Amino acid sequence: MTDPPLAPTALAPRAAEPETPGSGVAAAPGAGASLTGSLPARTRLGIGAVIVLVLLAFAVTIGIGMLRGATGAEVIDPAPSTAATLSLAAEAGVYVHIAGAVREPGLYRLDPGDRVADAVARAGGFADDAQRDGVNLARAVADGEQIVVPIVGAQTAAPASGTGGGASGTLDLNTATREQLDELPRVGPAMADRILEWRETNGRFTSVDDLLSVPGIGEKMLAGLRDLVRV
Repeated sequence: MTDPPLAPTALAPRAAEPETPGSGVAAAPGAGASLTGSLPARTRLGIGAVIVLVLLAFAVTIGIGMLRGATGAEVIDPAPSTAATLSLAAEAGVYVHIAGAVREPGLYRLDPGDRVADAVARAGGFADDAQRDGVNLARAVADGEQIVVPIVGAQTAAPASGTGGGASGTLDLNTATREQLDELPRVGPAMADRILEWRETNGRFTSVDDLLSVPGIGEKMLAGLRDLVRV
């Protein structure tokens, strides 16, 4: 004998369970809309300060790089100019005019510190009729000077005798050196330079009277030199 079927009974509604954190249930809209909004005010100020410090450090780094670049350019620029100046000074040297009894008279460039012997060598050496002891070979040359090597027989005669001298004892104005002209009466180093300058400018003396064209020489001085010089 079978039991009769049980009559259906209404199930009582299940009571809602309270939500717990981490249960996986989605939060209501608007509950986590702002992450920083839920942070305390002191934390937000700390984050802002860190961002400002990072930006300041970046700006300082860029500024230091620009300053180093500018400073390096100012230090490097003058170096090529100084080197170029020294190079030009070394290349300039000294220039001398070698004339008289040498094989190749002319204008020559010598190194600073060179001597008359070097100048004569550059001019091809002494000519056959050169008075070799008429120049000081050991003397250092100066920029812009003229070196005249005298010809044999162009020495100045000693004027002590007072005889007036002949052609054999007179000084040739066209080959005389500065030292030889300086030995003439009333002719000092300055006047000797003027005579040499006139000779260099005009080529040669054609007459003893041409001395009147040299600044500082007048009729009275020429009368005292006439018997001591020749052309």
